[in-house]
Amino acid sequence: MTDFDGVLLTRGSRGYEAARLGAVWNERKPDRHPEAILLAASDRDVQRGVRHAAVRGLRVSVRSGGHSWIGSGIRDGGLLIDLSALDEVTIDTAQRRATVRPAVQGTRFNALLAAEGLVFPSGHCPSVGVGGFLIGGGYGWNSRALGPACFSVEAVDAVLADGSLVHATDESHPDLMWAVRGSGPGFFAIVTRFHLRVYPAYDEILRSFYVFPEELRDEVLAWTYDTVPEVSDALEMSAKVAFSPGAGRPTTMITAAAFCTPGTGPEMLDPLERAPFLQHALRKAERVPSTLDDLYALSDALTPKGNRYAVDGIWTDAPAREVLDAGRPLLEELPTRESFLLWMLWGGQPTRENACWSTQARLYFSPNAVWQDPADDLRTELWAHEALRAMAPVARGTQFADANPADRPDHGLEPAQAARLERLRRRYDPEGLFRTYLSPAESTTALALHRHHLPISVDRDREIGLPDPLTPS
Repeated sequence: MTDFDGVLLTRGSRGYEAARLGAVWNERKPDRHPEAILLAASDRDVQRGVRHAAVRGLRVSVRSGGHSWIGSGIRDGGLLIDLSALDEVTIDTAQRRATVRPAVQGTRFNALLAAEGLVFPSGHCPSVGVGGFLIGGGYGWNSRALGPACFSVEAVDAVLADGSLVHATDESHPDLMWAVRGSGPGFFAIVTRFHLRVYPAYDEILRSFYVFPEELRDEVLAWTYDTVPEVSDALEMSAKVAFSPGAGRPTTMITAAAFCTPGTGPEMLDPLERAPFLQHALRKAERVPSTLDDLYALSDALTPKGNRYAVDGIWTDAPAREVLDAGRPLLEELPTRESFLLWMLWGGQPTRENACWSTQARLYFSPNAVWQDPADDLRTELWAHEALRAMAPVARGTQFADANPADRPDHGLEPAQAARLERLRRRYDPEGLFRTYLSPAESTTALALHRHHLPISVDRDREIGLPDPLTPS
């Protein structure tokens, strides 16, 4: 059982702490300690790791790319199976298919695809591994047109709770495939390979951006929200409220990337260029020829490694004015100059019968707290999570990429999908070997410690009784 191609590290052994800390990209590391960490080097390692855990009564968690803001794979006790060494890619150019291991990062994947005239809607941050990204739904570059990346998963190789390795397709294992498309950290198996559909490369990518003064914030955000249903799905438009270099007050920036194909050309930027407030822009650039590497570099500059992060978000379809009113404390009180509020204009996508992915809305409203000093943990965490509780009347749930169920429970799937997922979990993993979503009791943040010392109140009693994070309250 201890014969691995990789390395099994027990708590206290040499290399354990480096592996535990290295499994989380965020500099704000969770104070949670697995009993052991398996640095898997093969499918066989994953199989034997699952069996090793079952024999010893250890629960199993998984890390692929390690980009989870909250380090959801790092849990107290149990076995962490670290897949970060599994990063192979194969491409079938003629069939427009690719096979990728879970730790493959989107930048590398798309660089290999570009050499073959292909592309994939991988994650916006360059260091995101495909494993957690795909299982969580996958809101990637040009996903408004290509769909959540999980819709492009055609098959997986996965290790089940009994240690068996299966090749799952919609024909052979329809329930497993349904769950892998969007269940996020609550998936009840370990995927060691994804078999993906990939797409023809874009004719060109054109990027525009505009920066506006603080006093135009509400007008700009409301206009983008009301306009997104009218623009092409191949135009990815978002806004953010943030401090610009040299600015004494926060500014509002609109960014847009037009993914041009034979059917969608540069004219998709026309609606943005007719916006009624453009003459007030402090800075702008229009239709700048760009590459995916350029987009990745801009994203990386926004959230560079080495900072402490607390990120959260809600989906909403409420009228823009209601969203702005409810979100005013977040919009007007950025906790640090590096922090920002992301206003992601998704627009909505139809759900599919073969995918549990389901919670979404026109807008994703996401506070991103960024800081360096651990002394600021509580202040920044309060801004990122607590203010969203007050937005419950306009909220439609959250997305697994940013969800923090340990500090702010919310649902990432709609009720019917959540209920089906739990039925499948009981069938595929009857002993509960695989960890599911983090709970408030597992939070180790400054915010959790702060709440622990608050006097018991009606609100706290209600918080203690919150349902599973998959289930809407």
